[in-house]
Amino acid sequence: MAEAHQAVAFQFTVTREGIDLQLSHQALTEIYLSGVRSWKKRIIGLKNSVITGVYPASPSSWLFVVIAILATMYTRSDPSMGLIAKIQEHLPVSQSMSTQFQTLVSAVLFSTMLWLLLIFTMRMCLKKLLSYHRWMFEKHGKMSNTTKVWVALVRIFSGRKPLLYSYQGSLPNLPVPAIKDTVKRHLESVRPLMDDRQYEHMTKLAAEFESSLGNRLQWYLKLKALWSTNYVSDWWEEYVYLRGRGPIMVNSNYFGMDFMYVTPTPIQAARAGNSLHAFFLYRRKLNKEELKPSRIPGTVIPLCSAQCERLFNSTRIPGEETDTVQHWQDSDYIAVYHRGRYFRLRVYQAGRLLSPREIEFQIQRILDDPSPPSKGEAKLGALTAGDRIPWAKARVKYFSSGVNKRSLDCIEKASFFVSLDDDEDGVTADDPASLDSYAKSLLHGKCYDRWFDKSFTIIYFKNGKMGINAEHSWADAPVVSHLWQHALSTDCFQLGYNAEGHCKGEVDSSLPRPQKLNWEIPPECEEQISQSLAVAQALADDVDLHVFSFQDFGKGKVKKCRVSPDAFIQMALQLAYYRDQGRFCLTYEASMTRLFREGRTETVRSCSNESSAFIRALEGGEAADVCRRLFHEAAEKHQHLYRLAMTGAGIDRHLFCLYVMSKYLGVESPFLKEVQSEPWRLSTSQSPMHVEMFDLVNHPEYVSCGGGFGPVADDGYGVSYSVLGENILCFNIACKISCKDTSAHEFGAQIRKALRDLLQLLIPNQTEFKTEEKRPEVKKDL
Repeated sequence: MAEAHQAVAFQFTVTREGIDLQLSHQALTEIYLSGVRSWKKRIIGLKNSVITGVYPASPSSWLFVVIAILATMYTRSDPSMGLIAKIQEHLPVSQSMSTQFQTLVSAVLFSTMLWLLLIFTMRMCLKKLLSYHRWMFEKHGKMSNTTKVWVALVRIFSGRKPLLYSYQGSLPNLPVPAIKDTVKRHLESVRPLMDDRQYEHMTKLAAEFESSLGNRLQWYLKLKALWSTNYVSDWWEEYVYLRGRGPIMVNSNYFGMDFMYVTPTPIQAARAGNSLHAFFLYRRKLNKEELKPSRIPGTVIPLCSAQCERLFNSTRIPGEETDTVQHWQDSDYIAVYHRGRYFRLRVYQAGRLLSPREIEFQIQRILDDPSPPSKGEAKLGALTAGDRIPWAKARVKYFSSGVNKRSLDCIEKASFFVSLDDDEDGVTADDPASLDSYAKSLLHGKCYDRWFDKSFTIIYFKNGKMGINAEHSWADAPVVSHLWQHALSTDCFQLGYNAEGHCKGEVDSSLPRPQKLNWEIPPECEEQISQSLAVAQALADDVDLHVFSFQDFGKGKVKKCRVSPDAFIQMALQLAYYRDQGRFCLTYEASMTRLFREGRTETVRSCSNESSAFIRALEGGEAADVCRRLFHEAAEKHQHLYRLAMTGAGIDRHLFCLYVMSKYLGVESPFLKEVQSEPWRLSTSQSPMHVEMFDLVNHPEYVSCGGGFGPVADDGYGVSYSVLGENILCFNIACKISCKDTSAHEFGAQIRKALRDLLQLLIPNQTEFKTEEKRPEVKKDL
């Protein structure tokens, strides 16, 4: 085979005439260019480390300080107050160094120390400024004078043109809340869920914990907070994600969806060509740190970017007791699955990234490849979908040497994983259930045609639709969402397609073919694959998913009611759940803590005394004025809880870390044990939308249904929602079919009714709602 021959840099044979040496110039060129690319990355990384290390100053500011100090010295003044002379006294004296040169060197050394001191001072000032969060609790549109001054100072100390990681050293550490505050907020959050007897019992447990064991655990936790960058994140990653021994498919991994109403091309390989090229353009920016640091929308406040580091070239490695996340520095290829075969596809040739048309050509080669899968290869991916311990044991036993190890290494070290699906999926106008089946396919597929351990898997369907499935331990949804939406935007609005639907550009037909991976799967391993597949299939078959877009109104009309769209939706979810189940439940809403270094998430307990009082009043037929007042109180309380969670004053991460600490100390706490056993029957999250990447005014059809995740509790709902532009809300609802008390479609109907009822309450003269979803008109002039 040509590609096998090119993989050998040189060959030689010994003959009577001497040694016959044959060099492969192409292979040597590839080696040379690979080395050049590697060194370029190192140089760029070194340069960025220097720029980030001195931020918010710049390296050129050093020269300015040196010149300023030298200029003042020539005016016969001493800005160092004698320090330059002291430095000069301790310089090594030699005949080749004149007194004037010694003075110059001493001034440069003093200038450098002064410059470093200024940088340290600026970073400490910025860190203190970013620790101020009172601005978040001020009413919208009413900024205090203190906050105005604070904003001005943040702008001054933030520097210019920051790189992706420039703010990392200036972000504050996550504070440890006081025990009494956390216990008080917890008791307040569970009050609407308990009767008087249950609440009195919980109050006694809390008081006993606060007065005894809690103080001891808090002391250790504060010690950890002083020593580590973030007292939560490492334990959260390990104990919530990596130590879970059940399947990560459905239970942990989540998905993102393509455009609802637009398919840029019906050609599977072409869609892959453009979007894969876009993913690697994003990775190039990421490696060069050219991506702008994330900020709170509409503000100058930076968010932590640490999670971006493991976006590419990362895999979750199974272990018997705990998994690990392995990250490699670089990878110039992707792993591709199609019809039971695995391929290695290089996306760089002669040191350059392949064009979209060339990637399309290579993908089409895989699609046209007639070779059958090796024995046991077809459903190999099921190992990543089943329980973790059997996969860990099988990995050590069957994939630790030989051809299996080489092929597994190829998948695990790939930039990311790609699945070429033979099915057609996505939204069809005449089939409302198509969105549900599309979401289920992205969540779990056939249980063996995704590699659930990879940081993310891109799925391409036969009709040109695509989607993403992401592993959760290494990062949260906003990081993956930014990558995903950047790829969608680049695919449609920058790269585009020709009239036939193919990628633009020319093809180098001499490109080496994608390399098919080889496997030697013994019968015992095949048996384990079958067992893992059976576990995964049972889990997948039990998932009830319902996805819908709500187009009666969106955040534009909600804002006219002077209500936060997120609070409005959360109140609708509370109302819908109460109508569906006849009771309230502990509700989880994910909030970020990326205002702090290495921050991840915190829980907003959306079911509050205020929300339950409002719902009881509304369902009890109270007067509209009373219900409106209670609604605004509930919405304001929700916003307050959200702000507390974002600013490090949440409940659940603190209680979680106290519980972990109690386990390390070998002590039991009835209070913490009961807290950790509370079920989250309603788990919710807002899918982040980066609207700056899309022109929804001129192209309203370029909207996605966001993404979703599986149910957290066996008898509960998982709800992900997206706020798209001004007029559309999208919901992804998941529950388990085996639970007779839940139904994703029925809960979806309750959500739609609750949204309409709430708006009717806030705007009594609201006209009749439309009953059918209207498809935006697709414009052709991109």
